[in-house]
Amino acid sequence: MFYIEELLSSQKDFFRSGATQGYDFRLKALKRLKKCIKKNEKAIYNALKLDLNKPKFESFVGEVGFVIKEIEFVIDNLKTWMKPKRVLTDIVNMPAKSFIYSQPYGTVLIISPWNYPFHLSIMPLIGAISAGNTAVLKPSEFAENTAVLIDNIISECFDEEYIAVVNGGRDVAEELLEHRFDKIFYTGNSTVGRVVMQKAAKYLTPVCLELGGKTPAIVLKDANIKMAAKRIVWGKFFNAGQTCVAVDYLAVEEAVYDTFIDVLRNEVKKYVSMKNFEENYSKIINARHFERILSLIDKNKIIFGGEYSKERLTIYPTVVVANPDDKIMEDEIFGPVLPVLRFRDYESIRKFVVSKEKPLALYLFTQDRDMKRKVLSQIQSGGVTINDTLVHLSSNYLPFGGIGESGMGSYHGIYSFNEFSQKRAVMERSTKIDIPLRYPPYKGKLPIVKRFF
Repeated sequence: MFYIEELLSSQKDFFRSGATQGYDFRLKALKRLKKCIKKNEKAIYNALKLDLNKPKFESFVGEVGFVIKEIEFVIDNLKTWMKPKRVLTDIVNMPAKSFIYSQPYGTVLIISPWNYPFHLSIMPLIGAISAGNTAVLKPSEFAENTAVLIDNIISECFDEEYIAVVNGGRDVAEELLEHRFDKIFYTGNSTVGRVVMQKAAKYLTPVCLELGGKTPAIVLKDANIKMAAKRIVWGKFFNAGQTCVAVDYLAVEEAVYDTFIDVLRNEVKKYVSMKNFEENYSKIINARHFERILSLIDKNKIIFGGEYSKERLTIYPTVVVANPDDKIMEDEIFGPVLPVLRFRDYESIRKFVVSKEKPLALYLFTQDRDMKRKVLSQIQSGGVTINDTLVHLSSNYLPFGGIGESGMGSYHGIYSFNEFSQKRAVMERSTKIDIPLRYPPYKGKLPIVKRFF
């Protein structure tokens, strides 16, 4: 597409002009972005309501408020992050000074998903801006109202030679990936993640992949059962389970399984019976995903729930008993269906969890300090929250990212700045002294040089 070629050319020229390099430019851009978001806050809520039926509370907590908090955090810390870091110089290179500079990659591509369409578009953009890049943003076409609004906000806020939005379907994303960017940031599933890596390999473009997977919640026998059930229900059914770090399945120790099931059932029942439930519960994004999720539910294994509305694209919170080899345990559910598995003890839980791909998150419910250490050392994952769900990703001080099939790279706070920066080694040698030892002829010098290594 000629438009994309022209857009990329203008962004690359703008980057090469050096305009994005300075602290003042980046700071003003971040402040301008915040101002535009605040100005359009009501419109963002409306778009999210149309696309996903998101309640205003979830839209603020999981999208708008999250993003504003990040911008403010970056504004407060950007000057410090941008400063060259002085490091020690080894004796071999004395006399000299050594530094690490953070330099922007250049023009970056950000491809975002539909489940948190505003949050997952703007959060990486904040990192790209803070690091001094120009950026092309491709929102998901499935959340079409939010995608159009993002385009309007960015167009109001920035010239497209600096930040631009390119909307469209799969063909547009494929076209963008044919072009040479200096960094690609993709959030979505691992199938498309592989395509992104293949396309990036053509130009050796570095990528950050924020994917997903089957995130487990492990409930051990000494857990606070009521608290665990309450927090799991909230974390699972927030955004109708359409969250990359939602609990995908529960692994419960046999000693507390029956008690936990009773408490869990009651917590889900309370959740569903809350006042104005329909207004406070998200819908499934489209008919295809709706049918996919329904196909995973075995009616004979339902503990609670199972109801749905095809007209409203709503699947109500559903809890099912499951076995390790059930269909529902094959791929990420990405919906409001929660399988519960019974295991004899922690060791049997551990063996099952590590037999699957490394998840984007891990949730552990226990009061045992030694068990916490054991799980952290024995089970790999992206982030971890102990005795709660989701909340680790809300911290500006913690990196968010996966491992293996759940992704590569990380962001949020300084980690966003680092993700969109290349760490550049700089050494400045003194010209006052020049030790002749390194110059030829080398005869008789090796024993002396060895002392320095």
